[in-house]
Amino acid sequence: MTEETQETVNADPAELAKFSELAHRWWDPDSEFRPLHQINPLRLGWIQSYLPLAGKRVLDIGCGGGILSDSMARKGAQVVGIDLANKALRVARIHAMEAQTPNIDYREISAEQLAAAEPESFDMVTCMEMLEHVPDPASVVRSCGRLVKPGGMVFFSTISRNAKAFLFAIVGAEYVLNMLPRGTHEYMKLIRPSELAAYCRAAGLDVTASRGMEYNPLTKRYKLTADTSVNYLLATRKT
Repeated sequence: MTEETQETVNADPAELAKFSELAHRWWDPDSEFRPLHQINPLRLGWIQSYLPLAGKRVLDIGCGGGILSDSMARKGAQVVGIDLANKALRVARIHAMEAQTPNIDYREISAEQLAAAEPESFDMVTCMEMLEHVPDPASVVRSCGRLVKPGGMVFFSTISRNAKAFLFAIVGAEYVLNMLPRGTHEYMKLIRPSELAAYCRAAGLDVTASRGMEYNPLTKRYKLTADTSVNYLLATRKT
């Protein structure tokens, strides 16, 4: 990567380092990534309710260690997973090799760079739990709009920015329940649904549905709800 590319890439070095340090634990369901393992069946089922994955060419932006990418490939999609955290990508590749996951390709490239190289080349794009970790989330959303084919779908998930989200997603999850490492999320980087919807409209993406995702500390289970005040998902379609 050249010095010029490093300066223009939409990534926070501290965020990349944070996830790289934990990369070796990505596929341990009892590790810091336990919440991702727990919510993956929910988000996978929600995606498939709008667009069956079999035979589709799918891009997973911010794929990390590949939890969602791997599950989509096993549903019959041709998956490209991209990330800028090199150690996480190595873990994803090793897991795919050991698990013999078919039709999956992991690349170290930004969404913006891939959008310039392969516009309108994917039937579906996912960008899950990633936007709140980059300096310019609107730029990623624009790239999603460029990468997906006309009529194709883009799915997002992130965390809202309000007092309830601060209490539940940061204080509760990171400091009380210890579900996530402290410092995983920064409050000012969180994104309200109305803000994300505006980014989508500017990128030529129509919001077709939204869902909230809630955690019950008593049952230790997640469920999809109509409440988008903390964790939420958006389904969009390119016009």
